[in-house]
Amino acid sequence: MPTEEELFAAVDALLEGEPQLPSPAERARLREAAGVTQARLAQVLRTTPQTVKNWEHGRSEPRPPRLQAYLRLLEGWAAQHPAPSESTGPAVPAQAPEPNGPALESPGPAPESDEPATPASAPGATAPAPSPAEAPPVSVPTTAPAPRPSPARRPAPVQAAATKRATSAKPAPAETDPRFAHGPLAVLDGDGSAYCVGGLVLDCPAGTLPSLVEWALTEAKLGAARLHRHGQDADPLIVLTDTAAERLGLPAVLEDRRGLRLAEDHKVVKQLAKAKWKLTRRGFGPWARVYRPAEHGKRQCVQFAVLPWGALDTRSWGDTAQLPAPDIAAVLGTYATRVLTPRGSTAVCGLELMTALRPPTRAVKDPATGSWVSGPNPGSLTEPVDPAPPEAPAEHPLVAALHPRHHVRTPDQVIDEEAYDWFRPLTDEECTQGYTHAVGLDVNMAFAAAANRLVIGTGPATHVRHPAFHPKLPGSWLVDLSPIEIDPRLPNPFTPKGIRPAGPAWYSTSTVAYAVELGYDVAPTEAYVRHEHAAYFDAWYTRLRDAYIATMADLGVTTGMPDEDFLAAMDRHKSVDPGRAAVLSTIKSTVKGGIGKLRERPQGIAYKFGEPWPALQRPTWSPHARAELIGKVRTNQHRKLMAWARAGLFPVAILSDCAVYLSHGPGPLDFMPRTPEGKPLPGGFRLGVSPGMVKHEGTRDFLWLARTVEDEQINPARHIKGDDAPDSGE
Repeated sequence: MPTEEELFAAVDALLEGEPQLPSPAERARLREAAGVTQARLAQVLRTTPQTVKNWEHGRSEPRPPRLQAYLRLLEGWAAQHPAPSESTGPAVPAQAPEPNGPALESPGPAPESDEPATPASAPGATAPAPSPAEAPPVSVPTTAPAPRPSPARRPAPVQAAATKRATSAKPAPAETDPRFAHGPLAVLDGDGSAYCVGGLVLDCPAGTLPSLVEWALTEAKLGAARLHRHGQDADPLIVLTDTAAERLGLPAVLEDRRGLRLAEDHKVVKQLAKAKWKLTRRGFGPWARVYRPAEHGKRQCVQFAVLPWGALDTRSWGDTAQLPAPDIAAVLGTYATRVLTPRGSTAVCGLELMTALRPPTRAVKDPATGSWVSGPNPGSLTEPVDPAPPEAPAEHPLVAALHPRHHVRTPDQVIDEEAYDWFRPLTDEECTQGYTHAVGLDVNMAFAAAANRLVIGTGPATHVRHPAFHPKLPGSWLVDLSPIEIDPRLPNPFTPKGIRPAGPAWYSTSTVAYAVELGYDVAPTEAYVRHEHAAYFDAWYTRLRDAYIATMADLGVTTGMPDEDFLAAMDRHKSVDPGRAAVLSTIKSTVKGGIGKLRERPQGIAYKFGEPWPALQRPTWSPHARAELIGKVRTNQHRKLMAWARAGLFPVAILSDCAVYLSHGPGPLDFMPRTPEGKPLPGGFRLGVSPGMVKHEGTRDFLWLARTVEDEQINPARHIKGDDAPDSGE
């Protein structure tokens, strides 16, 4: 039986009821009496003039949170401008006389801007900055109201948008591209509401997929400006919720679980074909592109993300797909503004961001004809390049031609640059020192930090015998690093398992350069070097770093915090805002996924060993670049391990970017070494939010650690978080 308190609460809710708006005609009268245009009201409520017009004609009703704001505004106007038959008072009349005549209907959507879109390869094109994630708040003027326009001259939707920008109390930044006034994406709900970045809601009349594509390319004003002057603008992204997909005739579940696409004879696919729209080879699946060939240098392409088909992987996006449509728009919009408009999985986004920031081609003038043609963009990965044999995976045609299918290549035949997976037995001294805890430290954005200023090859490899090693020449080197002595309490920096090499092996430049730093005189017997090279990842790192720092700041973790404040903020940051926490997780996945895509292997049961696969046709398929980057991650980490080892601190386990140390207390501050002045030890791990600094990953008791290492022979860094889930790092 319900309690008395529950029944009283239900009765109170019934008594309060829903907010009652005045009639549509009275809404228009109050607005006109206040001297406010529909465009101005739309700006204040962060919607469109067409939506305001629909409210005043009774075609639609506002929904929370705009409902409460609109009601409050109308009540204020009603107090200032009562109806002629009523005395002045705060109440809003339930009925009001009809105005002298109906408002003139809009003649329809205004034509598109006459300004031609700049082709991606046009010379001298500049990249406007992306639209801000949130528009600045705007207040309703209470004095000197704007002159009221004649009803016959009410602006059409596109004109109204221009009026909104011109009359804003806080104008948008000058670099905002008017072609993409409504942001990079919209989340479409089943009632036709399209939720955009910054709380804007558009009315989408489209009832079929072809009409939705036309709307997205014309009236919606969606998209994002290019990130590089030689790149291309981001296509509009339309995210379909469950109800929107149902409204458009899409099934709730894809029957083709292997291909993840609609059948060729599905009615939606036929509708697109009849309207002369095309699909990519992936077909219409969770992430789909609908396009027509570009005309006059202007792209005609719309990206779709179908939420009921699993477009947002929970491993990266968490529960974002289950949020209300406005919250989904906020999460995706933040990611789109800070990173790029989503185009698929986070791995795909990581790779696409590389291309967006370092386009493979640019416009160059043909000296023979004087016309502009496409040419390679210096410093970019401009065309597919074959890897060196030791860099290629076993399935690659180069390797398949050299070895039988089941041949296991030895270290002198294949490069093995991977992240650490190492742990060691405890020493007798460690068992008698009275340690009570094992504490994990995780490096923030370790793989992104390693990409900063990393030089990789951008052209083909040159094979040389007995070369002189050069630390600034990227490539793969066959060299014997086994004579280098490393303290057994530390992992060896030259193998992922942390064990001493048995003899000559292939290494990236990053790893061999660290051997030179340790004082070893290297003598490679063979190498594949790349004379064309560049710091390709610099812009990629900078954008992801800025996105990470900004999102952490949203969650209450900022740079320069004292160690105690930083640790406290990190303990609660994931619960501050689930939406921003999802953005943070996605940024991390973008880093790791993008790096993984550099050596994407064949997929699908139809693949035959030794045959080329589609990824090999990408300029960004570069196992050499991946090896250089991961080698730098491992050596960066070892350099800090060495700094602490000189102070007497040795790790007991490492997994990827997480290191586990013994401690007399439960937190990092209980064991982290300090200088006599109380500052962090130079060259070692430091607490902080910036990429390359560390955070507290987790704590376990000493007995658990001893049992895991000695009895179970399991890497304790894998479970240092204190739950049964393996540590995934960042």
